[in-house]
This record gives sequence, C-alpha cells and structure tokens, in this order.
Amino acid sequence: MTKIKICGLTNLDDASAAIDSGADALGFVFFKKSPRNISPEKAAAIIAKLPAFAATVGVFVNEPREEILKIVNQTGISVIQLHGEEPPESCLLTRKVIKGIRVKSLESLEPLKRYQGLVSAFLLDTYAPHTLGGTGQVFNWNIALEAKNFGRVILAGGLTPENISEAIRMVKPYAVDVSSGVELEKGKKDHQKMKLFIERARSAARP
Repeated sequence: MTKIKICGLTNLDDASAAIDSGADALGFVFFKKSPRNISPEKAAAIIAKLPAFAATVGVFVNEPREEILKIVNQTGISVIQLHGEEPPESCLLTRKVIKGIRVKSLESLEPLKRYQGLVSAFLLDTYAPHTLGGTGQVFNWNIALEAKNFGRVILAGGLTPENISEAIRMVKPYAVDVSSGVELEKGKKDHQKMKLFIERARSAARP
C-alpha cells in the first residue's frame, strides 16, 4: 500500500487534520528560505501532541551535520529528508534518511547510484531553476518508473487531488508526498483537499 506524506506543515491544527484524514507521515521544513519554514521549537511543540505512531519527517537543505542532529534531538523527528546537494557520506545519520532528487530529465537519476544502500528512499521532486521544492509542477512520471530500479521511490512534485489517482496507478511508488497541492496558502493546509487527496490515494493504491 502506497504511503502518504503531507509536507510543509506549520501548525497543530493542520497536522492533526492530516493524521485524522489518514496520512502516514508529516513533513516539517527546517530550511529557513522556504515559505513553509518552521522553527525547531514550534515543530517540537506540535510533534509532542501527535499520536504515538505518527511518523514525522524533518526536511533539511545543505545543513551541517551538527545542526541536523541538534534539531533531530530537539524535535524528536523520526526520519531525516535531505533535499539539497548533500554528498552520500552526509546520509550516515542517526535516523533513516530520505534523499531528495530534483528531476529535470532521465539524466537526473545518475546520482542515485552513489546513494544506493545509504538511504531508505529517494524523493523525486520537479526541478526548477530558482527553487528547491514546493514548485507545484509535475515532471515526467516515466522517469519515476526508471528510478524504481535504484530503490524505494517517493513521488512528489505537483501532486493534487485531481492527479493523485493517475500518479499512483502509473508509478506505483512506495509513497507520495504533497505540499502545495493541498494548500489554502503557503504554510496553511486546506483540510478538505487533504482529505480528498488521501481518500483518492488510498483508493488508487488498492489492488
């Protein structure tokens, strides 16, 4: 069954609604330049109020190892997502690691070979020249099918309630990740869109 991650959460109301709607994981962005950035203190307060089995993912971009570990300890996040140009050796951390890859063409998958065996999954997001994620743009999903040869694939980039069924039926990814596709505005989720996204993802993932 395809897992579902709701990313870019900034408040307890949205995080609770995501869990209540059936999300498997919640993403908190610690990249200061992101419009969905959250402070470690605020993330820790939200995570402390979540149910026991809710998985939490911290998103980092080219952050020093010491700072990542500090935030991990401070917040209690369960998974680390590296979404910058981190080298393979940076993936050896105290939690399971997801490596984000920005997809422009089939050649974008070349780096995956160097990370095999070091990460739990590859998150495929759409390449954009001036942003590192949250573009709201879809890339060629045939590339995602090729990426499955290197490990578990988390499909991201422009997913919405309108296209999630097609995405899952075509790619059959390990997981899907949505942020801007279920937002009212940057950093604030639309609870109805989240619910619809999760319902359609679950339905499409059934055998």
